[in-house]
Amino acid sequence: MSDHPELAGKLPLEFFRQLPKTDLHVHLDGSLRLETIIELARTHHVELPTYEPAELRRVMNLGQNCGSLVEYLKAFDITLRVLQTEEALHRVAYELAEDAARENVRYMEVRYSPMLHTRLGLRLTSVVEAVLSGLRTARDALGIESNVIVCGIRNISPESSLEMAELAVAYKGRGVVGFDLAGAEYDHPAKHHKAAFQLVRQNNINCTIHAGEAYGPESIAQALHVCGAHRIGHGCRLREDGDLLHYINDHRIPLECCPSSNVQTGAVRDLASHPLKLYQSLGLRVTVNTDNRLVTDTTVSHELWHCHTKMGFGLKEIKATIVAGFKSSFLPFHIKQAYLRRVTEDLERFSADGSIRPAVAPVVPGVAAGHDGIEIASRDGKDGRQGAPASVEKAAN
Repeated sequence: MSDHPELAGKLPLEFFRQLPKTDLHVHLDGSLRLETIIELARTHHVELPTYEPAELRRVMNLGQNCGSLVEYLKAFDITLRVLQTEEALHRVAYELAEDAARENVRYMEVRYSPMLHTRLGLRLTSVVEAVLSGLRTARDALGIESNVIVCGIRNISPESSLEMAELAVAYKGRGVVGFDLAGAEYDHPAKHHKAAFQLVRQNNINCTIHAGEAYGPESIAQALHVCGAHRIGHGCRLREDGDLLHYINDHRIPLECCPSSNVQTGAVRDLASHPLKLYQSLGLRVTVNTDNRLVTDTTVSHELWHCHTKMGFGLKEIKATIVAGFKSSFLPFHIKQAYLRRVTEDLERFSADGSIRPAVAPVVPGVAAGHDGIEIASRDGKDGRQGAPASVEKAAN
C-alpha cells in the first residue's frame, strides 16, 4: 500500500518538471542556493548565524510556515548580507536561471530592489548591470530567457521607490521590463508610492504590485486604481470583494499566484483552501509562480504539482495555467505570440495518462535560426510555418 494514498492516480512530479513553464513572480534575493550563501559568506568574510547548512536552513525557516509576512521576510536579512558585490549578484542571477532551466522554465521575470544591494558602496547601475549580465550568460549557455522587474519597497520610503522607478526607466529596453512594489504590505499603503508609478507608466513601462496578501482587497483596489498596476502579486484576499474580483476578471488583469508562499506567510490556511482554483473556475487569468525558491523551498514544478495533488487541478487546468503565464508576461506582443504558438504545440505532447510524446525539435523564441535547426519568429510574429492551430491564434490575444 502506498505511503501517500492521496497521490494514487495522480501525475508524478517528474511529469510537471518536463512541462514548459514561466516564473513571473520570483525574487532574486529569496532564490539563492543555500550552499552559495555559505560559500559567498566565507569568501567575503560575511557573518552568518551558522555556516552549517542544516542549521542555517532551520534558522532561516526555509520551507516552514512563518505565520506572517513579516516573519517570512526575516530570512532576507541573511540573503542580503552576501549580495553586496557584483560577483555575487552575477553568480546568483546565473544560478537562479540555471535552476529554472533545469525544470524547463522557458521564460522568467526576476524581481529585486537594487537599493538593497548598495551597503558596501556599489552604484545602483553596477547592481543592475551585474544581474543582467548573469541572466544574459545563462540565456546564452542554457537558452532560458529572463528579464528584470525593479522593485520599490513599500516599508522604506516613497522617495526611494521613485529612485527605483527612475532606474527602471533608465533600463527600459535593456533588460528591465517592469516595476513592482514589494515589502511589508500591512500599514504601508501603495498610494504613498503613487509618484513612482506615475513615472513608470508615463514611460510606458509595465507595473505589478504585491497586494491582497497581508492586507485586504482594498490594497488590491489601490494597486489598480491609484497606481495603475497591470498585474497583481498574490491577490489571495481578492475573494473577499466579489465586485473587485469581477472587475479584475473583466479586464483580464493577471494574478501572480504563489501558493506555497501564501501558506507560509499565513495568507491562506493551507494549499487545499487556496483560492487559486476558485479564481480559475471563475475565469480569472491566474499564473503560478515560486515567489522565493530558497525561502519557500520550492520550484514551479512543485507549485503546479501542488495545484494538481492538493487543489484538484486536472491536466487541462494545468495547461491553461501555463498558457496564462506566457500570456501575462511583460513581453512585446509578437514575441509573446511566438512563445504561445510553440508552447501550445509543445503542451499537446503531454497526456492525462502521464505519457509524453517526444519533442520534434528544440525551439527557443528569439534565438536566430542556424545550423542547429532552432526557429525564430520574424518581426511580424510569423515563424516560417504555414500557420498555427486556431486555438493558439486565439490564445495570443
